[in-house]
Amino acid sequence: MSKPRIGIVISTTREGRFGDKPAAWIRDLAAARGDLDVEIVDLRDYPMPFFDEPGSPIYAPPQNEVARRWGRKVDELDGFIIVTAEYNRGQPAVLKNALDYAYREFNRKPVAFVGYGGVGGARAVEQLRLIGVELQMAPTRSGVHIGGADFIGMLMHGKTFADMPHLEPTAAAMLDELSWWARALKAAREETALQAA
Repeated sequence: MSKPRIGIVISTTREGRFGDKPAAWIRDLAAARGDLDVEIVDLRDYPMPFFDEPGSPIYAPPQNEVARRWGRKVDELDGFIIVTAEYNRGQPAVLKNALDYAYREFNRKPVAFVGYGGVGGARAVEQLRLIGVELQMAPTRSGVHIGGADFIGMLMHGKTFADMPHLEPTAAAMLDELSWWARALKAAREETALQAA
């Protein structure tokens, strides 16, 4: 079986965002393991309008061409790491919109989270785990939460992830879980596809 393909989704699109830093950090940690094929998936590359389709993607593919392109990208991946900010105790609107534009393409795939902000994005991640379940995904228990002094240090005081080695064990635990689930669910999806053929 080929290595699972994991998309690292940057959940904000605003200028000056922080998300590029944790996305690059978790990409490098994941790539160094050798058991995952990782790529960054930037929502800036998928400028979808607010969801205004005639029906849910549960029942019909979206009509918007950018949303269709987004769906194709999601479909080719075997799992996800969502790097998310926390906006007003929830996930960024552009991320929720992207999740709403696909359904089948997310089914039976694992999702892990790297959150950042005042409380490490914990409230956004909590909501995203529920959304993941509705999309028939398998959210990992472990996640990375970059909050408090770590977040402010990197955002405002020139610190880098090299100054935060205490985050790496949590990231390793999350990646271990993601790798296991990605391989298990990829094998199960492939077996189901063979049986249906």
